[in-house]
Amino acid sequence: MEFSADLTANLDHLKQVLQTDKNFDVVYRMAEFGGRRACLFFVDGFTKDEVLLKMLQSWWSIKPEEMPSDAKGFSEKYVPYGEAGLVKEDTEMIVQLLSGVTCLFIDGYEECMTIDCRTYPARGVGEPEKDKVMRGSRDGFVETLIFNTALIRRRIRDPKLTMEILTAGESSHTDIAVCYMKGRVDEDLLDRIRKRIQSLKVDALTMNQESLAEGIFPHKWYNPFPKFKFSERPDTAAACILEGNIVILVDNSPAAMVLPSSVFDIIEEADDYYFPPVTGTYLRLSRMMTAFLCLFLTPTWLLLMMHSDSLPKWLEFTKLSDQVYVPLIFQLLILEFAIDGLRLAAVNTPSMLTTPLSVIAGIVLGEYSVKSGWFNSETMLYMAFVTIANYSQASFELGYALKFMRVLILILTSLFDFWGFWIGVVVSVCAIVFNRTIAGKSYIYPLIPFHWKELKKRFFRGRLPVLKKSEER
Repeated sequence: MEFSADLTANLDHLKQVLQTDKNFDVVYRMAEFGGRRACLFFVDGFTKDEVLLKMLQSWWSIKPEEMPSDAKGFSEKYVPYGEAGLVKEDTEMIVQLLSGVTCLFIDGYEECMTIDCRTYPARGVGEPEKDKVMRGSRDGFVETLIFNTALIRRRIRDPKLTMEILTAGESSHTDIAVCYMKGRVDEDLLDRIRKRIQSLKVDALTMNQESLAEGIFPHKWYNPFPKFKFSERPDTAAACILEGNIVILVDNSPAAMVLPSSVFDIIEEADDYYFPPVTGTYLRLSRMMTAFLCLFLTPTWLLLMMHSDSLPKWLEFTKLSDQVYVPLIFQLLILEFAIDGLRLAAVNTPSMLTTPLSVIAGIVLGEYSVKSGWFNSETMLYMAFVTIANYSQASFELGYALKFMRVLILILTSLFDFWGFWIGVVVSVCAIVFNRTIAGKSYIYPLIPFHWKELKKRFFRGRLPVLKKSEER
């Protein structure tokens, strides 16, 4: 419905739609400016009280002969605020109102004046718990979208940096910011992402980025390797934008979604660049080697133990020192699930009890479990390494993908011995090789298709490139 010049008709309609008699936080204030009745709508908790008070004081001093003839004239003359607009339809006005924008109606004006003097409850931009670095900036994204875009703007002061605002969700009307560098981004991919977000038909983005990711890219569920890189660090998001990637920010989420992302992009971390090239290269290669061992260590050891009698002398140290009461495959699988159970318990445990829980878990799953005969000490050792190696990955999704593939190899090895091990390895390799990024390119580029210059950059951290004079201009 379009608003009319009759204030009473507009108020009756909005009171019914907004249910002001039930919603205590939707506030409307009647007033009189320049001899005309007026009404101010706002949501309690979303408005800057001092700004609203100053504007009300200035409006109360308006004389009847000074009142403009239309809402546009009133907004230009008497709304001394940077972000102001005019709305003709109730649907647009209601969405803005529930987003925190203050709305002003004046009798005789056919339009609603919107004043963006909102403020959101927000925490400080402290360092994120997951994406910590040994050296570098200590700020992180928060749940307020405008704060997150400002953190990126602070790092990229270039007019080519573009931040488009889109919305999704029939009920939530969630704000989505698409950030990219004009001239560096893949325009075809950008158009596809923009169209997919605009055509997204969901009631609400209840899971923020995950809901958006599943909506714009319904990939094959049986391939666990992630298609997107998530980061709560503004410096990482800014670096990805400068490299030509697209960064998507969703309101109410403290994480940025980077696309397209290959497996090499997901493995990279900020520490690789906050240290000199030699140190950064070592950190990157050690992380890749740790991921490799995380996937293949326990399946390889299980295969060796199934043929312990034929082991060469230089591998005899891997043999079990005690009698086996529970088959090794069951020991490994039980520990795989037990470790996830401990992780969930740690997340849901109050901080004051985290240390006692860790001590109890270490004792029960350590010395006592070995003495009871449930587990062998070698099994505990290798699973402890795998658990630590899993935490070396900043990406939860990649860590769980490696875990799922490891469990698959373990099960196939126990069932089909040598052939089962290699079948599991082939399935794991195929899950990576035949995966595709959201742009449709190879998941392991520049390995396939092979590009030596780019591949060298993925494994070795080079020096910061120096711009030539022509590029500086």
